[in-house]
Amino acid sequence: MNKIENLSEFANKRFGQNFLKNDAIIKRIIQSIPNDNLQVAEIGPGLGDLTKELILTRNVTAFEVDKRLCEHLQKRFSDALHTATLKLNCGDVLEHWGENRLLDEPYHLVANLPYYIATNIILKALKDEHCQSVLVMVQKEVAKKFAAEVGEREFSGLSVLTQTVGFGELLFDVGAENFVPPPKVTSSILLIRKKCSEDDEGFENFLKVAFKQPRKKLVKNLSTHYSKDKIEALLQELKQSLSIRPHEVETSIYHHLYNELNKDSIDGREQATRKKSKSRERNEKRYSKE
Repeated sequence: MNKIENLSEFANKRFGQNFLKNDAIIKRIIQSIPNDNLQVAEIGPGLGDLTKELILTRNVTAFEVDKRLCEHLQKRFSDALHTATLKLNCGDVLEHWGENRLLDEPYHLVANLPYYIATNIILKALKDEHCQSVLVMVQKEVAKKFAAEVGEREFSGLSVLTQTVGFGELLFDVGAENFVPPPKVTSSILLIRKKCSEDDEGFENFLKVAFKQPRKKLVKNLSTHYSKDKIEALLQELKQSLSIRPHEVETSIYHHLYNELNKDSIDGREQATRKKSKSRERNEKRYSKE
């Protein structure tokens, strides 16, 4: 069971499996992990080729949803499991992510994420106070949205959330030829170094409104939920053009707009009893001087 002959047939389309079979890229991923002694949470270890390298220098907790692969990993890494260098959880990782903590101590997240679940997993990690960094292989278009800088066409609500907690960087691309079976898209390695965590559902919803039609004016997007006069007054106060597009607005300005627009109401509903989340209070202080 340590060797699977036909990877293409073994890959499960239901879980979006594409097995990375390039040792040079695996080494580059290992070298990209922040240099410290924190343990690693690996999501989707698959056949265990990356896991094999990780456990040489780290304690690893892996999460694998595919029962067949769990059986394979249990046999391949029986020694590491016995010594607790590796812990293996079989099942949906989202079911293990309770109270925004995947692990009970600080860790780095490393994963080759299926495209259908990548964004959700990364957003969970940004909220997890124990997660110190996110190093994931995802579809290139997704990586760009998290790593984009203001003014770039790909700058989005995901970019704002990334910059709220730290810094995102697209490290390098991985072509389809490096996988079995080969995907129909180019993948990229995304690294997010965190300085804090962000867990404010209200702010996430605000960004969805702001970027709903990303090529429209920000005023037009926000005015579907807030007073147009107030939006324009705030932008003028911040010395921003009333014609500014969502991808042209700095992260600090989004936080200021969110805090000011939500002081009294959302969609005309009074929010006198609405409690601020800890992350919102932190961001008010963080951006008040900018």
